Amino acid sequence: MKPFPDSKFLLTNPVAERLYSGQAAKMPVIDYHSHLSPRMIAEDHQFENLTQAWLYGDHYKWRAMRANGVPERYITGDATDYEKFEKWAETVPYTMGNPLFHWTHLELQRYFGITSQLSPVTCHSIYEKASAMLRTAEFSVHSLLEKMNVELVCTTDDPLDSLDYHRSIADSDWGIKVLPTWRPDKVLAFDQTENWNRYVDTLASITGIQITHFQDLLNALQVRHDYFHNHGCRLSDHGLESFPPLDINPSETEDAFQTIRLQKEGLKGPGLSQQMAGVTLLALACMDADKGWVQQFHLGALRNSNSRSLSVLGPDTGFDSISDIPVAQPMARFLDHLESEGKLAKTILYNLNPAQNEVFASMTGNFQDGSVPGKIQWGSAWWFLDQKEGMETQLKTLANFGLLSRFVGMLTDSRSFLSYPRHEYFRRVLCNFIGESVERGEWPDNETWLGEMVENICYRNAVNYFEFDQ
Repeated sequence: MKPFPDSKFLLTNPVAERLYSGQAAKMPVIDYHSHLSPRMIAEDHQFENLTQAWLYGDHYKWRAMRANGVPERYITGDATDYEKFEKWAETVPYTMGNPLFHWTHLELQRYFGITSQLSPVTCHSIYEKASAMLRTAEFSVHSLLEKMNVELVCTTDDPLDSLDYHRSIADSDWGIKVLPTWRPDKVLAFDQTENWNRYVDTLASITGIQITHFQDLLNALQVRHDYFHNHGCRLSDHGLESFPPLDINPSETEDAFQTIRLQKEGLKGPGLSQQMAGVTLLALACMDADKGWVQQFHLGALRNSNSRSLSVLGPDTGFDSISDIPVAQPMARFLDHLESEGKLAKTILYNLNPAQNEVFASMTGNFQDGSVPGKIQWGSAWWFLDQKEGMETQLKTLANFGLLSRFVGMLTDSRSFLSYPRHEYFRRVLCNFIGESVERGEWPDNETWLGEMVENICYRNAVNYFEFDQ
């Protein structure tokens, strides 16, 4: 049987084949947005079996298994690891057409040299072979990253995190750089009054600042922002359904803060929490600009839609979807406010709703200022759009509206150490997109320039844009 995927996977023309094998495949990986565990990296974690490495925490696979009629016991419940893997193997043949089918077989090949397609027939042999390999030193977390030519990883970290594991990694002689990313979503959750106040109490304890006024909150966040910067952080990240409003009058901010801080539920006005989120997010964005960080905004996720499952399993367990909330006007207003104050940092905007592709692609052009190539980026196809058609559409739209050659490329956005073939997946799609444009006669077959363009998108643009060494 012909191996799947083969060497020409997703490459439909000679130009694409040359670009992929000659340029894209050779470039190191800069994974500037992931959800990998810094503890596992610091401890060079060893997985006991393939289920632990592949299914734990992977809500992409969990959603597919639920859709295939798999009971929750075999997904997040008390079934054995092998029983859970059996259910995943039963599901995989039904994922054909879903990117999970491609990713699954790329990962089996690239890490374990397994070319058999995963199914109930091959389940046991694949599980035994891969699990045995994972238990060897050659398949520790460090080795898994090294196998994929990873040069740098950015994790996603709460402002309260001690960053001890990042410090441990930095102090070691391991060659891959692992940096934190500032993700202050919890401090913007003013609508969750009780949880928010507990969070702020912890922030006060860590910083030694008594937080009784809004400026105290900003001062405490500045302390943690400085702490992250001193530990190598150069990016912030925010997960938002849309940009919050900027309607609150600065003179009213303190009263609003006191209302929430003192948990005066009856005094809450409509939209008060969102207004406070807006003014706080502006302050955080100014901190980023002052330090020369890159700020990222992941927009358009409707999270935790299934309240019963949320109460049982918690967030980030596979019950999120695409939101259709308006985003253009609040995004423009937010970015314009920062631009007007001279505080607009380098920015990456990610959309989840494909209907907003052109909105995001055109928005970036409003705030380019000539200071940095591609200062405002439209980020790679994200989450539900992180599949062949989604990537192709993003590349085509970016080329139509902006400068594809200045794009900072792909990221994993993953909790799995086996997810790095997603970079290969993206690079194959990119090379094929360029190759098809050449084959149609729309682009010149200038091998030198096209090869440089591919290398830049896969690697060099990210190196130059993020300036991690500074």
